[in-house]
Amino acid sequence: MAAAVSPLRSRMRWAILALLFLSTVINYVDRQTLSILASTVQADLGMSDLDYAVVVQLFLVAYTLAHLGAGWLTDRLGPKLGLALFVCWWSTANLVTGFAQNAMQLGAARFALGLGEAGNYTAAPKTVSERFPAHERGFAIGVYTAGAMVGATIAPPLIGWLALAYGWRAAFFATGALGFVWVIGWWLVHHWSPPVQAPRETEAGGRWGWVPLLRQRPVWGLALARMLTDPVWYFYLFWFPKYMIDDRGLTLMQMAQVAWVVYLAADLGSIGGGIASGRLVRRGMTPARSRLWLMGIAALLAPIGATISGEPSIMATFALAALVACAHLVFLTNLTTLAVDTFPSRHVATIFGIIAAGSGLGGMLSTRVVGEFANEQSYGSLFLMMALLHPLGWLVAWWAVRKPVAAQAPE
Repeated sequence: MAAAVSPLRSRMRWAILALLFLSTVINYVDRQTLSILASTVQADLGMSDLDYAVVVQLFLVAYTLAHLGAGWLTDRLGPKLGLALFVCWWSTANLVTGFAQNAMQLGAARFALGLGEAGNYTAAPKTVSERFPAHERGFAIGVYTAGAMVGATIAPPLIGWLALAYGWRAAFFATGALGFVWVIGWWLVHHWSPPVQAPRETEAGGRWGWVPLLRQRPVWGLALARMLTDPVWYFYLFWFPKYMIDDRGLTLMQMAQVAWVVYLAADLGSIGGGIASGRLVRRGMTPARSRLWLMGIAALLAPIGATISGEPSIMATFALAALVACAHLVFLTNLTTLAVDTFPSRHVATIFGIIAAGSGLGGMLSTRVVGEFANEQSYGSLFLMMALLHPLGWLVAWWAVRKPVAAQAPE
């Protein structure tokens, strides 16, 4: 039974959530810095589009592999210490990117960034699993996930201004410093806010090893669902700004002024998707079924982005990209919450490491393909390909958890 806590300490979980939101903002600002400045950095360092694709792929290789270790480490160190270490690591890597003199050094710095950034997405769901009941988990996950979109929203104007005013290297120095400030706040607030509810350990005794975890269909099924769907987000994150500049003729400043619309829509999808599934839980629907309902709606909307292949007007293109971003974040928020609902808290970070590794693997496998098509200026085919992935991902997710859906009851 969970120990009683004071109302003040109970409310402090919202301060922890606010800091999770901010860590995700910083995570995505650091990640987006290179994609926003891709053309500028390529020109300065003499890199081709294929060179840039290799750098992106190095980040994704590290990001994929690191999830496995980050999850294991988070479960053993706890999210307080674990996330502080991860943020310090990736902030240092982002700062060091500003010193790169060639493609090899740039790739090494982004590889190091990927090693650290993975930890944000194992520590955050473990924190939510420990602190929030089922009807609040969707909202909590939606809030910290929205931090990614806020980071992506503010990155274009922030990075564009820093690069134009002080040079592209200064943009990496400035954004890299943010994480160290965050760690101070995380350490202080977490010190005053121990977990409000005991981890849900009654579901399983002892610790599961890697082999038993990998035998669980929901674990590798949800990992496969992310492997199928997250390449859509990686495409819009890493390549859509480049597409709008190189193929549609926008300048860096024009891109900085308009790109925020896409990421604002993603914020709405993240928080709105979490709130919607939480309301279904309050009305008596099982947590898992409520998440799948919202994921299904998102899987029907995301394919509309295929119409970008016809090169509509600039404003219509941004509106369609915004729709895809919104749908993807509804899907992702509820898939993440579905995993938190399904597994006991003591294993959540390790399991999320496996599931998130599926995301990185999907991005890694797709990046080379995207780079080849982009090098041939065949973006239209890419938009058509991306339209197939969310429906496939939903089918896999439904298959992975269809038995738990029937058995699970609201908490």
